[in-house]
This record gives sequence, C-alpha cells and structure tokens, in this order.
Amino acid sequence: MFKRWLSRAKPSANTAPQAKASVTQLPRKASRALGPTAHVDTFTRDNLPLFEAWPDIFLDRPEFQYPERINAAVELTDRMVEKGFGDRTALIGNGRRRTYKELADWSSRIAHALVTDYGVMPGNRVLIRSANNPAMVACWLGATKAGAVVVNTMPMLRAGELTKIVDKAQVTLALCDTRLMDELVACSKTSKYLTKVVGFDGTANHDAELDRMALSKPVRFDAVETGRDDVALLGFTSGTTGEPKATMHFHRDILIIADGYAKEVLGVTPDDVFVGSPPLAFTFGLGGLAVFPLRFGAAATLLENASPPEMIKIIQQHKATICFTAPTAYRVMLNAMEEGADLSSLRAAVSAGETLPAPIYEAWMQKTGKPMLDGIGATEMLHIFITNRFSDARPGCTGRPVAGYEAKIVGEDMRELPRGEIGRLAVRGPTGCRYLADARQAKYVENGWNLTGDSFWQDEEGYFHFAARNDDMIISAGYNIAGPEVEAALLAHDLVAECAVIGAADEGRGQIVEAHVVLVPGVEGNEAVVETLQSHVKAAIAPYKYPRRIVFTDALPKTATGKIQRFQLRQSQQAAAAAAPQG
Repeated sequence: MFKRWLSRAKPSANTAPQAKASVTQLPRKASRALGPTAHVDTFTRDNLPLFEAWPDIFLDRPEFQYPERINAAVELTDRMVEKGFGDRTALIGNGRRRTYKELADWSSRIAHALVTDYGVMPGNRVLIRSANNPAMVACWLGATKAGAVVVNTMPMLRAGELTKIVDKAQVTLALCDTRLMDELVACSKTSKYLTKVVGFDGTANHDAELDRMALSKPVRFDAVETGRDDVALLGFTSGTTGEPKATMHFHRDILIIADGYAKEVLGVTPDDVFVGSPPLAFTFGLGGLAVFPLRFGAAATLLENASPPEMIKIIQQHKATICFTAPTAYRVMLNAMEEGADLSSLRAAVSAGETLPAPIYEAWMQKTGKPMLDGIGATEMLHIFITNRFSDARPGCTGRPVAGYEAKIVGEDMRELPRGEIGRLAVRGPTGCRYLADARQAKYVENGWNLTGDSFWQDEEGYFHFAARNDDMIISAGYNIAGPEVEAALLAHDLVAECAVIGAADEGRGQIVEAHVVLVPGVEGNEAVVETLQSHVKAAIAPYKYPRRIVFTDALPKTATGKIQRFQLRQSQQAAAAAAPQG
C-alpha cells in the first residue's frame, strides 16, 4: 500500500523561459499519485521513497501528458514504424545500418526470448553489460518491451563493482556481450541473486545464445502494457566511493527528456544523425544516443571506441549533425579542423558532464560560426535540465532551465540567495530524484527541490553560471575560489592543453589553489612556465585566485565520458602531504 503524495504547490522560481525574479507566477500543482502498474514483480514500486521524500514533480505541460498505459520501447520502435519510418535508418554501428523496422523486429524477438525462454516477468530487473553498439540498444528495448526494469552497466566494471549493483537491484538475469563475460560470470558465482548470465553477440554476426534464441521467435510481440509510472530504468550513479545509488526512472520519464529537451532545445528532425562518446550505460548517453534519435525518426551512430579521432572519422563519414561529448573532445576536434578535418555537417555540439570553459566555446564559435550548447544534467534528473539555446548562448554560462523545470540558488537554510551570490543549485520539474531504498534521498531532496551538489550563481538576467561542484570550492585565506574559473583562465593560454584545479591543504591559508596542467606537445614544464602561467591567471581574473602551486603531468584522470576525476587528484595530493616529512 502506498502513501499518497501531498502536493506542496509552492510558488515557482525562475521557470523557463521566464527568467526574471520580478515576474509573478501562479503556483504549480505537483503530481499527486502513482498510476496503475503492470508489474507482477513489485520490487521497484515497493522500494520507491515515501512520497513525502520525493521532489515536487510537475507534469502540467501539454507535451508531458501520456496515457496511463504506455511502454517507452514501443514508442521508440513499433510506433515509429506505424508512423512511416520503417525503412529509415535507426542505428549505425559495427559496419551495418539497421532500419526502424529491423530494430522493432529485433527487439520484439529478444522480448519473446526473454519471456518464453528465460521466464522474465514484468518488473524483474534485467542487467545489460556492453559497450555502445546496436545489439545493446536492441537488448534494452527488448527487455523494456517485456516489462522488465533495465539496469545498463559499463563494460569496464569489475566483478566486485557489478556485485554491488546486482545486490542493490536484486538482479536475477543478466544479458552480456560475449566479449565481456568474464567479470559478470565471476560476479554470478558469488551472488545470492544473479542466477543466469546470457550472452549476446555485440558484433553484427548474431552468433551467441540470446541471438539464436531470438532468431527462432516471431517478429510480432505483444509488449507489456506498462503503466506510465512503472519503473523502466535503474540508473546507477558513478559515485567515487561508498555504496552505489540507484536512481529510478519511469516509462514517462524516458519520453519526457525527448519531448522536453530534445524537442525544445535541439529541435531534432528525422534528418539528424547523432554521434557521441558517453556510454549508453549512463543516462546522458542513453538519452543522447538512443532515446532522442529514436523518438524523432533520426539515426544514431554508435561507437565502441568513441575516442575523439574515431568520432571525427564518423562525423565525416556519416555527416553527423548532433554530437554529445565532453569539452576535452571538442578541443581535439578544433585542432583537427585546423588540420583539414571537415566537421561542417555538425549543427549542434552539446557539451555536458564537465563544465564548458569559455575559451573552448569561443574558439568553436570562431571556427564554425555555431554556438556550443553547454548544459547540466544529473543521473537523478535523467538528463539535461539547464542549458543554452542556439539563439541564446553565452560563453561561460550554463543557460536557463529547460521548459518545465525551475531552478534557484539557495543557501544552507534553503532560502534563495541574491543574484550574483554563489550557492547551492536547486531544481525541480517533470523528472526528479527517486533513489531505490536509500536514506541518501533525504540529502538530495529538500523541501521538494533536488539539490544536485553543484555550486552556481545566477545573474541579473536570470542566467545560471556554474561555479564548481560543491566539493570543488576552494577556501583560501577566507576567499571562496571556484576551481573551474581558474581552469578557464589557464586554458586561455596557448601553452595549456588541459588542466584541473583542486584545493591543497596549506598551514597558513587553509587551502591553496593547486593546478594540474597538461602542456601542449613540445613544451617542457619548468619554473619559467610556472611563472608565465601564474602571471597570466593574475591578469585574467582576480589575483588572489591564481594557482600558487602548479603540477605538470602527462595526462589527467578521467571517466569513460571524459569527465575529469578531480577526486583522484585530491587523494593523491593528500597522500603525498601525509607522506611528507613533518616539521
């Protein structure tokens, strides 16, 4: 039995597209209850947070009105065939093109196999382990058609990490690219939940157990009529330490990110071709490389090795129009264009996962004449909720809320801060944080607002500007210094290829700014370069923000999506400080 969520219906703040605080807005009404469920296995619904712990969810916009029964996978495949997109290319990968009709049939055959051969019941959790390829998308869609709750995972995870995910979600069945079986099989041998690991062929050969089972099945499958409020996806956060958190996303949430951000901001059309580096196991990648193109009849190119050189090659080969990747990759693309690469087909360069430094934005504008779309999203929110627009983009600015979302800057007491003052970013809208059976829900959601863990400030015109992750703020001699601001200043210098800034313990100042710098090829790090870069930063921003210590390095630690792992730099610095002789 579920408690009904009492609407707080508080006045909204800074709803897109109205940005001025002086605009008086009527209270919005938050969603009150869950609709019907098709889940026989009610594990996910049983482990949703109590309604009073949810963020306010606003579904008042007409584009977010869905029938009580809807299956997101059907909407992205069979429905698109019904609309006349059957012969159009849906996916490109591993040397083949797959049409919408082929993808609809492929995923339906997989759904048949999951139900008849592996006993999948609506609500069961199904884990998928694979790199980015069409087979992974087909497995995700097939499991979703069967009413399963899908858990997509990264191919680089080890058995111990997979075990934490399996145990948290109580996964009994896993689908795995046969090239990646070892770690998952090792996990299954000690897991009290995972009883079956089924291999699929991640190449184009269809030569694995699941493929053989599916190929014997009919192409017509009566998909489970899931409720719009049934959990369809568990997105595990890529936390740096401790137990993973599982974010719970409904069938309607998957459609909302397309009908909201992708439609309003990107203006996706059937002629678009998507490319990008984020793994499909991350909600940023699943949205940008699967949900968005499939929702609008476009095509997605999927790369198992999405290095910048490979993306440059694919963009030119397939005339890609929309790219999702991190700022570091766009910097490589800029250099490639200088050397003759033709990336003129790109109409949208979306940057997320790492703040977009103004120098990269400005260089891209100068080279292409097209703005980059910086944005911020979160696994808890499913995708991007604040962004720039094509006609409204500014360097060093994250932009305004996506239609349907509200955002504000608050202090520790949740009171809204004056414009220009750095504080905690709070957001709410049609999607929001729902952790699976996790006490950390109370930390992420306060008074109906999602607290993303980011420090932002808002200017007088209502635009939001990233300052730092809350744990990336540096307090030095009483000054609050945002690491990304120092990074942007360093990146504007011709000698700097990449950099990351952290706070290092200092007896006199509490902390000092420490910059880890990758120099451009051919430049050797020495004291003269240190002084040059320090003087440059002092001239670019307030002098007290300059890096008092500069560490030269060959490479920065990064996630698979290209996001710099500053926590590793902090840990290394702390270990070095602890090992240093005292006195």
